[in-house]
Amino acid sequence: MRSAMIWTNPYEPNGKVLIEGVVIDLISDYQQQGTSTPEAGGIFLGYRRGIHLHVVQATTPQPKDRRTRYRFDRHDQHHQAIATKEWMGSDGTIDYVGEWHTHPQMNPMPSAWDISEWGKIHRNREFPMIFLIVGLAETIWVGVGGNNQILRL
Repeated sequence: MRSAMIWTNPYEPNGKVLIEGVVIDLISDYQQQGTSTPEAGGIFLGYRRGIHLHVVQATTPQPKDRRTRYRFDRHDQHHQAIATKEWMGSDGTIDYVGEWHTHPQMNPMPSAWDISEWGKIHRNREFPMIFLIVGLAETIWVGVGGNNQILRL
């Protein structure tokens, strides 16, 4: 199992963003390999602990999601059902804290579409959200959205 990854929360200098190793392992399994491997993605679930974000779980592609080589569209209500179940089972402490998907790039960068879609997500939330892209060769791009902007970690 990989080690957890931790960064400083750009919106809270004393805060941290933590993604558990088990989550990194899970999403790395969907890294695009050959030219026919489609993009994958899902949502992050975790805790908001004051100024900290802690990702403890991720959903994976579901049957009704749209997956092509260069695009992932999350359509399946299964992601929402998982989030609701975890929220209810944790007395409201585990929450939707972000999104992840893959790109067929050595050094992944958000596309204009990614920035637009993520903006719709974080603009209407009181708390920052985490966004992650898994690239080729186990490279990742991570950012936190809040205050109408996305800051790279």
